[in-house]
Amino acid sequence: ADEVRDANAQLEDRIEERTVELSLTNQMLEAALQHAEQASQAKSNFLANMSHEIRTPMTAILGYIDLLSGEDADKVDRVETMTAVQTNGRHLMGVINDILDISKIEAEQFELDPERCSLAEVLSQLERMLRPRAEEKGLEFEIDRYFPLPQWIVADPGRVRQILVNLVGNAIKFTEHGRVCIEVRWRDRSRLAFAVTDTGIGMTRRERSRLFQPFVQADSSMARRFGGTGLGLSISRRLAEMMGGTIEVESIPGKGSCFECTIAVEEWETVVEEREQFVSPAANVSKTPSASGETLQGRVLLAEDGVDNQRLISFHVKKLGLDVTVAENGRLAIEEYWSAADGDAPYDLILMDMQMPEMDGYSATQNLRARGVTCPIIALTAHAMGGDRERCLEAGCSDYLTKPLEPPTFRAKITAALAERATATA
Repeated sequence: ADEVRDANAQLEDRIEERTVELSLTNQMLEAALQHAEQASQAKSNFLANMSHEIRTPMTAILGYIDLLSGEDADKVDRVETMTAVQTNGRHLMGVINDILDISKIEAEQFELDPERCSLAEVLSQLERMLRPRAEEKGLEFEIDRYFPLPQWIVADPGRVRQILVNLVGNAIKFTEHGRVCIEVRWRDRSRLAFAVTDTGIGMTRRERSRLFQPFVQADSSMARRFGGTGLGLSISRRLAEMMGGTIEVESIPGKGSCFECTIAVEEWETVVEEREQFVSPAANVSKTPSASGETLQGRVLLAEDGVDNQRLISFHVKKLGLDVTVAENGRLAIEEYWSAADGDAPYDLILMDMQMPEMDGYSATQNLRARGVTCPIIALTAHAMGGDRERCLEAGCSDYLTKPLEPPTFRAKITAALAERATATA
């Protein structure tokens, strides 16, 4: 009888242990299922919101173009219409850039481009970009600089601007009255801290906990009310972390928010103790010919298969005072280059689209370089993922531009390339 009782007790213990194990397993499975459902719902919400963010500006762009080309074109305010097309086009480009950035970050293909740059100039550019947005909404806008600050730093200025434009843009978007302010401090002579404060709608603790998750917005109703992809803050924090810092947030519902971004920077020679000494070097740099309205001289070969892009790029090249000839693919570009060289009228610069029929820009560039061509070749490409720039440079291109082209950057690249060419052949 004792043996039977002992056996029953052991069996009951094993059953209880197994029951506990099964209960824990079920809890884990339920939690995993709930997490998967939440992730699936978050991505579904993101895709729906992304569709809205793409279709909304496209509706405006196509609609206004239809007005300009339709029977009521004479009744349309052309300046207002083109401004609307430009604004919506830039918004659409911002959405595309966000998607590309988060894709490169998730694939671990994102690379920073640190350089020696002026902190004063970075802040000056931010002020020129952001003050009009704030003043358009009737908001006060200030950049408070707390000295000492380094005059020169080593960082990726484009990505620093991207983070701050995102943070300040959000602050302006979610603030109806009051002010938006950037405070800049140098901490421990190794980190820069940018605190962006506003007097906007603020956030709850739950909303703050969801802020930096990709594909998730703090509140889906905010997406409907204010728009946005929900990627900007996630990208910004990841960029800050890649630069040795992070982004933290404090917020009170109804009173405002403060986002503080820190980045690690390498100190250079000059430390500025007073505001009067903290001056952007751009104020003392003479204008390039393209910026001052002066024209350049030279012959440009444009290899581009798209008819619309041929017209657009040729227009910008001619505006600089340069002669331009168009080749529709890489094979024709090679033939045109050698025909001009044999006729004692060589080209000074080649603009090379990288994806063309018959022969693409990579093969054409490699062919020209292999045959001793030394003139600058600037890649023009719609590819902007990780490694695309390096692939163009490895093929032999001197520089790289992504489409759609930004006219100021386009002009600066051509001016620099021609100046380098003139120096090399002098």
